Amino acid sequence: MEPRQIRIGHSPDPDDAFMFYALTHGKLDTAGLTFQHVIQDIESLNHLAVEGELEVTALSVHAYGYVMDKYALLNSGGSFGDKCGPIVVARKPMDVGELADDRIAVPGTMTSAYLLLKLLLMNFRFEVVPFDRIMEVVQSGELDAGLLIHEGQITYQQMGLHKIVDLGEWWHADTGLPTPLGVNAVRKDLGKQLMQKIAELLTESIRYAVEHRDEAVAYAREFGRGMDTAATEQFVGMYVNPLTLDMGMKGREAIALLLTRAYHAALVPRPVNLEFVE
Repeated sequence: MEPRQIRIGHSPDPDDAFMFYALTHGKLDTAGLTFQHVIQDIESLNHLAVEGELEVTALSVHAYGYVMDKYALLNSGGSFGDKCGPIVVARKPMDVGELADDRIAVPGTMTSAYLLLKLLLMNFRFEVVPFDRIMEVVQSGELDAGLLIHEGQITYQQMGLHKIVDLGEWWHADTGLPTPLGVNAVRKDLGKQLMQKIAELLTESIRYAVEHRDEAVAYAREFGRGMDTAATEQFVGMYVNPLTLDMGMKGREAIALLLTRAYHAALVPRPVNLEFVE
């Protein structure tokens, strides 16, 4: 394959770092392709995808509803919660229904976490806050509640906060499906051969990380703000699961259902048309 540099966008969280470790650290024969990290928060990556900026990128399932014309999905590398997902926290215990009157900090309006909360509550007041400041603004009383992604899902109790709802638990109870949160996508204009090669390499990268777990977790820990090795292991274990290597029909069904519900609720602009690199 002709030498070429491929930019890979991923968020600064341990599960993405774990998955891309081998691919960006010379652990694989990449057949002349070189891969460059582009590390941005997930909402920034979602907006870059709308512009078609990166050849390969992690993005929110929600955001795929806006970029189906530019990107095809990869079967591997998806983040699916198994009865777990983004959580809403507050300074004091409350019922879910009370959230409708609160001001909720959210990590971005194109995140899957935001979409799930919209499908649950439909109408609520919110303010977009960088994901790594959400616990801080809730603890300080600046906002009433916060929608947590990344490591906040397992460290919120250290800040004295209370879980109000786990959106992954709610989604599973409602649908019986895993919670579709993140996917990896490749730009269609790269052409079929290159798209397929990238898909193969990403799967190999995840398999390498799973087979060399200690090595990959040690690297992933660099992205786990305030997390020790045990917490990093826990977080990676939440979102790197059998569906990560191959989402299969169950993963595809979950993505299709989430985006179909979003379309019917006028939360994404076009009907669902999932395209995968086979």
